[in-house]
Amino acid sequence: MTLKRNLFLAGAIVAASAGLAQAEMAATAVNDLTIRSGPGPQYPSVGVATRGSQTILDGCVQGSRWCRVDANGVRGWVYAEYLQVNQGGSSIIVEDNQADLGVPVVTYESTASVAPADPAPGDELLGPVGSVEAITPPETVRTYVDTNPGQTVQLGGDVVVGAEVPGDVTFQQIPDYQYRYVRINDRPVLVDPGTRRIVYVYQ
Repeated sequence: MTLKRNLFLAGAIVAASAGLAQAEMAATAVNDLTIRSGPGPQYPSVGVATRGSQTILDGCVQGSRWCRVDANGVRGWVYAEYLQVNQGGSSIIVEDNQADLGVPVVTYESTASVAPADPAPGDELLGPVGSVEAITPPETVRTYVDTNPGQTVQLGGDVVVGAEVPGDVTFQQIPDYQYRYVRINDRPVLVDPGTRRIVYVYQ
């Protein structure tokens, strides 16, 4: 009787653990993501979720592109459009599919210990992130970038795909290629010259 009771209790514990694991929503970082202390680019960085890394998605702010995640023990806020969830064998971007995926709604309350990091006077910022078509550049482009490093441009904000590069930044042409190249904060990126949006960030 005691043995049966112990087996039943063990089964109950396993079932409860499975339920908890299922409640956690796993998401994959589509691109390198700066994890911030609050839901906005003005908040300081607390870490980075590298492309392809797994995160636990706590939830997203309603009507916002910001979601709270836990990546390797670092908890903070990232862009929803660079998180994807596997559902039924398909990878679905979290942004615009939050309701369908059943992503929990979370709120953010600013506290005195977590204050926004205001840019210094005169600092130039990357523009807002917009939707762009993902590209995979050929190896010849990477070779050109490596052999023609050029000068780096210092800009505030997240260097991510979709961010708009300010109008006074000059791009380098790449032979026989439609996109341009610039090094932002010592990170090589490819840019669509028509929209001035970043289409690829080299690691």
